Amino acid sequence: MLTNIAGHEGVGRVVKLGKGVPSDVMGKLVGIKWVYSACGECEICKVRYVHCPHQNNSGRTVPGTFQQYVVSPLKYTTIVPEGLDPEIVAPLLCAGVTVYAGVAQASKYITQGDSIVILGAGGGLGHLAVQVASVFGYRVIAVDSSDKAEICMTSGADEFVDFLKQDVEQTVKGLTGGIGAHAVIVTAGSEKAYESVPKLLRNLGVLVCLGIPRLDFHVPISPFEIIVRGLKIVGTSVGTETEVQELLKLTAQGKIKPQIEVFDFYDINDVMGKLSKFQVKGKAVLRLPQ
Repeated sequence: MLTNIAGHEGVGRVVKLGKGVPSDVMGKLVGIKWVYSACGECEICKVRYVHCPHQNNSGRTVPGTFQQYVVSPLKYTTIVPEGLDPEIVAPLLCAGVTVYAGVAQASKYITQGDSIVILGAGGGLGHLAVQVASVFGYRVIAVDSSDKAEICMTSGADEFVDFLKQDVEQTVKGLTGGIGAHAVIVTAGSEKAYESVPKLLRNLGVLVCLGIPRLDFHVPISPFEIIVRGLKIVGTSVGTETEVQELLKLTAQGKIKPQIEVFDFYDINDVMGKLSKFQVKGKAVLRLPQ
C-alpha cells in the first residue's frame, strides 16, 4: 500500500467541484470504487479498463474512503440514483459489482436454468453472488456453514449444502444428475474451497475465481485435466461503470439487496476482528461521522 488511508467502497455527497466539472454534479450522491483511475490509453483499457496495468486504486495507491472527504476524478466516480440508501449502495461498489461481473463471465458459457455452485455463499461476496445468479435465472446451490443457511436461502438459493456436516461433492453431484455443476463461483478466500472445485464441476464446466487466498496458492487443476474435461477458468477484478449502473438498477427494482451490519466508524478495529473470525453475516458497513 502506498497510502495509510484504506477503504474503497465509499458513498457520500459532492460538496466541492474541481475545474471543468459540470455544476449539476454538486450535491449528487456518488460512489468511490476500487478503480480510482485507469490510464485510458493502453490496449487493456480499450477492452476492459478495470484490468488496466497502470490503474490507481482507492486505499492502495491513493487515499481511500475511510475519511470524511475524498477527492475523486469524475470519470471514475459513480453517480448514484436518488432514492437508494447509501448504506445499501456502498457494498455494491466492490463486492456487488465483482460478483455481478463474475456471474456475467459465467454467462458466456452457461444458460438459464443451469446450475451454479457458490462456495462461501453466506459471506459478503457470496450472498450477493447468490442474489445475482438467481436474478440471472440460474439454479443456485449455496455452500457454507449452517449458521449461514438462512442468509443464503433468503438471498435466493435453490439448495443449501453445509460443508461442515455434509459431503459437498456427493451432495452437489446428487443435485446435478451425478455429473457436477455447470459452473462454480468461489467467493471465499479459502484454499480448501478452491481445492474442492475439480470434483464439483462437470466436464465443460467453468470455474469463476473471485475469492483471494494466499498469493502463492495455485488452483489444483492440471493442464491435462483442463484439456481432457474441457474446463474453463476465468476471473475478474471488480466491474465497469456500466456494470455498476446495471447493478444499481436491479437494486432500485428491489431485486438486489445486500445484507448489512452497520457499525460506527470508531468501532473499525472491532469490526476488523469480527471479519477475521467470519462473525459478520453479509457485509459490514461503517457509518462515518457527519
